[in-house]
Amino acid sequence: MKLLSTYTTILLTSLLISAVTLIVFPVSVLAQGEASLGIVDVSDLVSATEVPQTVVATEAVGGGGTYYDNYPRETLPGQEVQSDFVVGPGKFELELAPGESETVEIIISNRMGQGELFEFQTEDAVGSKDGSAAVSLLGERTGPYSLKDFISVPYEKFYLEHGQRVRVPVTVAIPADAEPGGWYGSLLTLITSDPNQSAGVTGAKPGSTIISRIGTLFFVTSPGNINREGSLIDFSTLSGKRVFLDGPIDLGLTYENTGSVHLSPYGRITITNIIGEEVGLVDMQPWFILPKSLRTKEVSWDREFLIGRYQATVELNRGYDDIVDEMTFTFWVLPWKIMLVAFAATFIFFLILRFIFTRFEFKRKN
Repeated sequence: MKLLSTYTTILLTSLLISAVTLIVFPVSVLAQGEASLGIVDVSDLVSATEVPQTVVATEAVGGGGTYYDNYPRETLPGQEVQSDFVVGPGKFELELAPGESETVEIIISNRMGQGELFEFQTEDAVGSKDGSAAVSLLGERTGPYSLKDFISVPYEKFYLEHGQRVRVPVTVAIPADAEPGGWYGSLLTLITSDPNQSAGVTGAKPGSTIISRIGTLFFVTSPGNINREGSLIDFSTLSGKRVFLDGPIDLGLTYENTGSVHLSPYGRITITNIIGEEVGLVDMQPWFILPKSLRTKEVSWDREFLIGRYQATVELNRGYDDIVDEMTFTFWVLPWKIMLVAFAATFIFFLILRFIFTRFEFKRKN
């Protein structure tokens, strides 16, 4: 009887161990399998030199593929659809010695109304030879002050949902053998539209691809033996006319930069009337001109009542060594309605005088 009880105990123990094994082992294997599926080797996505942030994998709409980045994302305060995207700031001015680098930050906001795949490109920038444009981008061509190869971002493509903005670090690194002077380029942020969406765009042919892009300018100066030289070469009205019927009066200043770095002149325009009284003052904030180029700055001036002869005088600081250029010209404003009324009033006045004197002479003769 005792032996039977012992066998019964052993049998129950064996059955209990087997049951526990059958339950625990599959769960353990399943858990190991699930854990192995969740493992991501981050080292394959981010190099050791990058900022240790969470890597975001996003899949572009329309089969564009998957793109990885670690750009911090934020939700915009207002998520209204503006059908555009915003990039800021628009310009950086840096001073870097050969071999130095600096990292700045741009912010990109998506207000397109849908998620978009963004891409970065770099191009060189030059000024205008005729003053018609402040900056011209050269595409694939290399400029005389090439900077495009020295501008870099951690990831050249990223996907951004509507109502989000992203902060992107941009590094500018000047080579150690660079010569003193200016370096000029632009980082372009662009999106390429789906050909199926171009039908609703004004002027676009159905099925055509539309590329929208916004540039951030980079002006870099490497100190050393650099040449700062420029001057004001023309000051007049934009149209070249000197007689106007009414305001506003559009003025133009043309500045020539003959040096090796960009300049930022500033100054003011004073308007006086025929008796020398000051009737207008326009302050001009600094505006840039790239090396070996011209730039025309447009200024509009107006006041409530304009009539007669005026004189415009500009005092322009060249942006270096506190040198000031000064130019003056005159113009007339002859409003035809007022002139017509004045002429009619004068004519009537002389008619009345003539009538009075005629009657007076007639009475004296009588």
